[in-house]
Amino acid sequence: MSSKTPKRQPTTDAIEILHRRYYEGRPDRLKELEEARVEDEIARKIYALRIKAGLTQRALAKLVGTSASVIGQLEDADYEGHSMAMLKRIAEALNKRVEIRFVSIKDHKNKPLDNRVAV
Repeated sequence: MSSKTPKRQPTTDAIEILHRRYYEGRPDRLKELEEARVEDEIARKIYALRIKAGLTQRALAKLVGTSASVIGQLEDADYEGHSMAMLKRIAEALNKRVEIRFVSIKDHKNKPLDNRVAV
């Protein structure tokens, strides 16, 4: 008896193809991807909240007590310096509060990046 691993079904899903090629079986890359997803999600939420409030980066910066360039950095998915203090200041300026959730890695692992952002 030979123990063969089940053959994967072919796919035309570009995200699945990229995942298989660059991330599957590579925990270090999966960790980097998850970190990038978190930074992207924060940046998108800040941007979406600002747009929903009808504010420019400069106007939000004035409300928060910082510069427009800092708001621009915070809205950049590649920025890794989001601090809880700054997120609270932004939330307060927009009459919001910061809410943090801890989710199971199993439930979130290997899911493609979702382009929708709830605000």
